[in-house]
Amino acid sequence: MSPRARRSYDQYCSAARALDAVGDRWTLLIVRELLAGPRRYTDLHADLPGVSTDVLASRLKDMERDGLTTRRRLPPPGAAYVYELTARGRALLPVLEALGAWGAGELGERRPTDAVRAHWFALPLLRALREAGAAEGVVEVRLEEGDFHLYAGAVAGAEEEGARVYGDGPASGTPDARLVLDAVTCAALGRGETGLRDAVREGRVEVTGDGAAAKALREG
Repeated sequence: MSPRARRSYDQYCSAARALDAVGDRWTLLIVRELLAGPRRYTDLHADLPGVSTDVLASRLKDMERDGLTTRRRLPPPGAAYVYELTARGRALLPVLEALGAWGAGELGERRPTDAVRAHWFALPLLRALREAGAAEGVVEVRLEEGDFHLYAGAVAGAEEEGARVYGDGPASGTPDARLVLDAVTCAALGRGETGLRDAVREGRVEVTGDGAAAKALREG
């Protein structure tokens, strides 16, 4: 079967060219997931509720064709294929951050039909950490929905090979800071209704740790 023909707006405009590559439904959300590092197809499908297997496979093929992702086989004992972002794909981090900030006002009360994963709050928290002046380092985040960890300062080096923005679960070593908060506070931070330092002062975010990031947040 021949590959799907690439659709194009056929406009000599950089925004139109960008949408040719990432404007299809699910593409940017796949990028969001791969900002955590290499992921197996089954992991992507689990964390993208609502996407069909056919559409996910099609999008991944398109993204590989367009130079946004690569696919490689893990060495034994893993021996599974994983997808990961190229430098061009990782360069979409500021785009996703800006899109998330623009859409944060749409995050009202969670609807009964809304799926949620803890790490979906990674990008707004990354921006909140930067605005709070937190130093670079690993920040572990604990929500009722689950744990994840962030690499504060990740935007600057996002295009470097192997760079990760966040990861599922607790940090592998001792993090520079640990944050405990709830999804409501995360949404408020994303909407800009409060700053991270203010949320710490108000007791809405608990901060522990001895790293520079923890000290910077407690100083507020």
